[in-house]
Amino acid sequence: MTAVITPPDAAKHRTPVKRPGRRGGIAPPWLFAAPALVVYALVMLYPSIVGAGSAFTDWSGVGEQRSFVGLDNFQQLVHDDQALGALRNTLSLTLAIVVVQNGLGLLLALGVHTTIKSRMALRVIFFAPVVVSPVMVSFLWKYVYNPAPEAGLNAALDAVGLGSLRQDWLGNPSLAIWSVAFTVIWQCAGYSMVIFLAGLEGVPKELHESAMVDGAGTVARFRHITWPLLAPAVTINVMLSTVGGLTLFTQIIAMTNGGPGYATDTLSTVLYKQAFVFGKFGYSTAVALVLAIFVAAVSFIQIAYLRSRETTA
Repeated sequence: MTAVITPPDAAKHRTPVKRPGRRGGIAPPWLFAAPALVVYALVMLYPSIVGAGSAFTDWSGVGEQRSFVGLDNFQQLVHDDQALGALRNTLSLTLAIVVVQNGLGLLLALGVHTTIKSRMALRVIFFAPVVVSPVMVSFLWKYVYNPAPEAGLNAALDAVGLGSLRQDWLGNPSLAIWSVAFTVIWQCAGYSMVIFLAGLEGVPKELHESAMVDGAGTVARFRHITWPLLAPAVTINVMLSTVGGLTLFTQIIAMTNGGPGYATDTLSTVLYKQAFVFGKFGYSTAVALVLAIFVAAVSFIQIAYLRSRETTA
């Protein structure tokens, strides 16, 4: 029997065999995200766009009766002393939270990023407040700030001979906002710690070992090696703490309800009160719209700067 030898070029001219099964090739990637995008558009985008239109009306939030008032709500906002005071409080809270929370989170991360035996237990302890409901934390610290001499922080100060420092922590207009800020920092510093800790875990040990061989000390190694490589973690922490500070609401309502007077009001509490206490839904929506635009602008500026810092680092 004679064997048939196929020329080498024959394989190139073979007609490809179509396999049964799939038709039309692979679906485009956006098709898989389409169901989620539709739900997001119906639940989030559509109500937000329709609700934003209320900022140009005098709607009270009840019934369908409303009149178009143009930019009157925004003009009222510019001349509203309560809203301007709330803006100052919001900026002060945000600055304190961003600086202190991230600074404390970085120190905690550096402290538990060591070889001490209790490092795992310390990580759990420092992170534990993060998983507790903000409402529960607020009521806990509301008791700690109890103005009675025999309760909470005042009793602890008296026990260690510092009774002269006892204060009405939430009733003093000059202290209330900082008392709330401390509560937020106490709860959220562990979250910043975890993000910084993840960044520290990604720093190559070889770089530190090489620097140590060259005679670099602890401070020099942190400044020239650790800190530049922590740039992504810094970006995440600063962005999250900034947005959280600008939109702070739960702790204010639970601890002070904006008081005493308007000393702890923020833009979030102002828009809430205007809508659900005073029935000025249109004006409240205008405040919410301004707050959303302000948060978006600050976020874009921050991320542009911090991303450029990551590139240069």
